Formats: sequence, structure tokens, C-alpha cells
Amino acid sequence: MKWKTRIFAGLLAGLLAFAFAACSTTEAPGGGGESSTSPSQRDPIQIATKPMTEQYILGEMLGLVITDSTGYPVEITKGVGGGTSNIQPAMERGDFDLYPEYTSSGWALVLNHDLKSVSDEEMFRQLQEEYQSNFGMTWLGLYGSNNTYTVVVRGDVARQYNLQTTSDLAAVADQLVFGGNPDYLERSDGFPALTETYGLQFKDVVDIDIGLKYQALEQGDIDVTNGYTTDAQLGRADVVALEDDKQLQANYFCSTVVREDTLQEYPGLEEALMKMDGILTDTEMAQLNYAVEVEKQDEKEVARNFLIEKGVIEG
Repeated sequence: MKWKTRIFAGLLAGLLAFAFAACSTTEAPGGGGESSTSPSQRDPIQIATKPMTEQYILGEMLGLVITDSTGYPVEITKGVGGGTSNIQPAMERGDFDLYPEYTSSGWALVLNHDLKSVSDEEMFRQLQEEYQSNFGMTWLGLYGSNNTYTVVVRGDVARQYNLQTTSDLAAVADQLVFGGNPDYLERSDGFPALTETYGLQFKDVVDIDIGLKYQALEQGDIDVTNGYTTDAQLGRADVVALEDDKQLQANYFCSTVVREDTLQEYPGLEEALMKMDGILTDTEMAQLNYAVEVEKQDEKEVARNFLIEKGVIEG
């Protein structure tokens, strides 16, 4: 009958239209389809940084590289207290998508490996392998700078006791206060290794925000702290970086730790992050730190100007 034919034809047309619409709908990123949502409308990529100027600058660089290369929005959480100790668990929970991390920090603090057991090249390879298998994360690129530890003493203390090497501290440590950030005080390659290697017994040991260490030295709240070879204040403030005469310190090359599901969800992100590979020297990092800490320039503008100068992003 004709009315049955018309109903059947109508139903068939409706089903075909629904099927066509379903086929045209985008699949979720990683599912093989192309997203119709513009990059700028995506959920922001969550970036974390440790509480130190260098990390603030690097976090801004990562954000700028991502938005310039892909259009994805980013959200930066600056200065997560405790550094690696709190950022890594948050990464595992999915609270953050990526952050700038140092090779020896991941090796010793997260994977609990002995720093003396492997070369820098083998360490990076194993970091990528073990982070993937253990956490569903990877390391992308090496920025180039090596932010390794150095022991820093207030200038008047160094002159009073004629301190030039870390070994010199052993004779007077019991008269001095050491101030260190929790990350350094707890990690096996940090304060425990320093005191054991050099036989140091300090008068007192206090927790201090990593961003306030030089201020605490200047004010006399502490006498000794853990510095970094890219610190802006080295050579600028009245402090002395002691020679590591027993070659204790390992290398701390910075890289990006990123969740693999984030790389799958945001096409093009991996290529964007790899633009950070090899762009920084120790001297350049120290200069950027100086511009922010001493000259009080905005860290995002400092990061932007550097990336433009290097041709990584457009002006």
C-alpha cells in the first residue's frame, strides 16, 4: 500500500540522515578522527612549575611555544611547594599535563636510582623508558642548560673562615646554619649525600622556600644553602659558591615531562614541545634569571623575548 511505502521511505531517509550525521561527528582525539573544535576552545593544557625563578621562566616558555605552535590554551600553576615531591603525584593523578623537570631529579627522587651508576645519555634513555612503563609519561627534549647543585655561603662567612672548597666547611659546619628547600633536604642525591661525602655536621638545618634562599642568606637567617649553577645571584650578590672538590654533584639537564594521554589528546603538542630542545646554555639561563630576579622584569616577557630572538616563536 502507498501509505506504508511513504512511511518506510520516510523512516529510511531519517535513518540515513542520522547515520550521515553520526559519521560526520568528530571522534575524540586519539580515536582516529579530526576534532571540529578549534584548538583555542579546548580545555587548557595544565603546566606546573617548581617554586623558583628558572622554573617560572621555563613554564612561560612552554606555554608560549604551545600556544604559538598549536593554538591550544594553557594554564600555568606556578611555584608548587615541594617541587618534584608534590608535582609528580599530581601528574600521576592527572592534575597536571606537563612540567619542566631535571634529569637527575627524576632519576633519584622519582625512580630512586643511584646517580653514580649511569651516564647522562643512558640516564635519559632509561628515564623515557621507565616513566612510560611506570607512569604513562615521557621526557621530551633537553633544553641545553645544566642546573646542577653548588654549595653557597654568605660572603662574610666565607671570608671569616677562608672557605673556598666544600671540604673547607667540615671544620666549621657546627657553627653554621644550613637552609635548604624540602626537595633538596629529602632527596638521596641532595643534602644526605652532601653531608655524608664531606662529613658535615651543621649547627642547625632549616626548611626554606627555594625562592627565598638568597634573601635568607643576606638577612643572616642562614649561613649556607644549596644553590644552582644557573642562579642569577652568583657573581652578583655577596655570596661564594664553593668548589665541589670531591666531584659529588651530578648533572641536572632540564627537559619536559608530559603525560602520554595528553600527547594523544592534543595533536601537534609533541612537535611543539620539541622546539625547546637545545635552545638554552647555562649562561643564557643565568641571564634570564637575572633579568627577572634582579632587574624585576616580567618572566613571561623575558621568556617571550628570548624565544623570539631564537626564532622559536613569531614576534
